[in-house]
Amino acid sequence: MSTTLPNAAQPSATPFATLGTPMSESSLRVLLLGSGELGKELVIALQRLGVEVCACDSYEHAPAMQVAHRHRVFDMTNGDKLRRAVYDEKPDLIVPEVEAIDTATLVSLESEGYRVVPTARATLLTMDREGIRRLASEELDLPTARYLFVTTPSELDQAATRLGYPCVVKPLMSSSGKGQVVVRSPREIESAWQMATTEGRVKAQSGPQRLIVEEFVPFESEITLLTVRTAGGTVFCPAIGHLQQDGDYVESWQPHAMSDAQQSLARAMASRITESLGGYGLFGVELFLLRDGRVLFSEVSPRPHDTGMVTLVSQDLSEFDLHARAILGLPVHQPILRGPSASAALRALNSLKQPTYHGLGDALADPRVSVRIFGKPSARPNRRMGVVLAMADDVNTARAAARQARDLIVMDEGLS
Repeated sequence: MSTTLPNAAQPSATPFATLGTPMSESSLRVLLLGSGELGKELVIALQRLGVEVCACDSYEHAPAMQVAHRHRVFDMTNGDKLRRAVYDEKPDLIVPEVEAIDTATLVSLESEGYRVVPTARATLLTMDREGIRRLASEELDLPTARYLFVTTPSELDQAATRLGYPCVVKPLMSSSGKGQVVVRSPREIESAWQMATTEGRVKAQSGPQRLIVEEFVPFESEITLLTVRTAGGTVFCPAIGHLQQDGDYVESWQPHAMSDAQQSLARAMASRITESLGGYGLFGVELFLLRDGRVLFSEVSPRPHDTGMVTLVSQDLSEFDLHARAILGLPVHQPILRGPSASAALRALNSLKQPTYHGLGDALADPRVSVRIFGKPSARPNRRMGVVLAMADDVNTARAAARQARDLIVMDEGLS
């Protein structure tokens, strides 16, 4: 990595003692970098506490822009444009919500006195799979899947041979499964290279393309452990189980069944990685649970997590409420689980302009169900456009209810 990293940042900034009135001299201002569905819910949580928010993204009418006080549209991977937005807005907090950001500029801005959530170092490291994997495995000695880094198709072929088939190939700078592919034989090397180098969310800004190759882990389940670093200590949410297709989340549920030993291992690993990253806020720590009882570290995001949308109904404080409180230095109690809950992503089947939604009445006829339509201005195949949430007496029933309600909602073209 070319950027010089600051030392591991510890939460040293004084929590905000008072909050002001939005759009006034007393206002506490947040610059939100990324305005997707997670950002939208975070804006709502912050506004409930009287925070003024300017939402930024690369396109107009992004979900969070629809509820923020102001918005700005620009390429956040452009350091000059990012710096101009910060200088114009003069935020008390810069809150990244996506990976497509010039993190080197965030490091520079933090050195100038701006507060980046949770820290600029955490944002930089977690956007780069090489940075976070080397921190977790080589510095903190957390157990992970075996891995290698490659820069050419030939190196990918050699790495796959060393790690064995099947193996998983991922872009270094991406998220939500974008560009991720499972390689099952040498015949798939070329296509895997092409997919991983072209379909990641963030392209390499300089130098050769670089990928991570991981051994395929036959895990029993995959979880997200929402970990909240606060002024008063670290708080854990009950584990969230999730199902992915092509590396992208399609369902999640809470709580996920774990043994006491696995829970202790998971919390210890989450504590170590988030303590090293530093700062205040909510982290989504992804872990593999193996059949033999082992727990492997996978990834971590220093912000609310897509699988954590289930907490909009499952907990008294959603992941967005927890993040808002933590970054403001407000008290965070152990979340109270309301009951077994599940989420099912509503994904588009086709490309649509100004999509319309049908069947909401049928979906909401089930009193256990609630729906969030994100309000994205356009759709493309498999793009998440909403989420269906359900509560029930047990997780399996909640999952079935969420899926059934989701399947009743149909999208079509809104333009005549």
